[in-house]
Amino acid sequence: MDFLTEPLGHAFLRRALFAGVAIAAAAGLLGPFVVQRGLAFLADGLAHATFGGIALGLLLGAGLDFAPLVALPFAVLVALAIGGVRRRSGLGADVATGVFFTVSFALGVIGLGLRPAAAPPVDVESLLFGSLLAVSHEGLFAVLAAALVTLVVLLRLWPQLAYATFDPELAALSGVRVAFVEQVLMALVALVVVAGLRSVGVVLVSAVIILPAATAHLLAERPSWIAALSVGLAVGASVLGLFVSYHLNLAAGATIVVLLGAGFFLALAGSSRRPSS
Repeated sequence: MDFLTEPLGHAFLRRALFAGVAIAAAAGLLGPFVVQRGLAFLADGLAHATFGGIALGLLLGAGLDFAPLVALPFAVLVALAIGGVRRRSGLGADVATGVFFTVSFALGVIGLGLRPAAAPPVDVESLLFGSLLAVSHEGLFAVLAAALVTLVVLLRLWPQLAYATFDPELAALSGVRVAFVEQVLMALVALVVVAGLRSVGVVLVSAVIILPAATAHLLAERPSWIAALSVGLAVGASVLGLFVSYHLNLAAGATIVVLLGAGFFLALAGSSRRPSS
């Protein structure tokens, strides 16, 4: 019991627990749609592109807790731009994403370099790899708000989103606005990515979206079961990873991702699925 009760005696760890569960639940719900539509690289690309938005916020004078307010519209615009370029140019989603995330990340590096010498120092490592145990009250509120918005929008659009994701051609013939639904999905991914930056960082936030969903796809076939498993895996790994990282003095975000990766490879080893011919 000390494994559970000792960490919970600290306020910072309780905040980290709430933040980790909230971002994991939101990412777990989004993940199956992202994976099924072949947009896994989009989540990773948006995470790196958001670094540019954070740097822009810092350049404009916002503190590290408020820079995500600038990064959020920046990330949403990048997500919508990726979708627009993909549809207009005929380039694949991976190419369009690669263009925007590399340019945005480079702009972020330049933006950090342009900050005045008197500006407060920025811990770039915490931006890249996150610091879940250092989540502030403001950061926790932002994560909870992002998770709530994601949940409400997904519940509102669930039938259309599921239809457009698992059978886009038939959905379009049935009157579903597939392009609009995909834009909403990409905007939600941007929202969750920005919300998760302070907890798991630029490098790892996409893994919390992709890995639980990929594991769930190996274990289930019905969309509802895939979504439920994805959320359960994401939340379970976040809770367990947080306690393990506390007791072993490890980076919390990285520990959570390693647990999710271990779950994926275990599911892959035990999966009875075979490639379709």
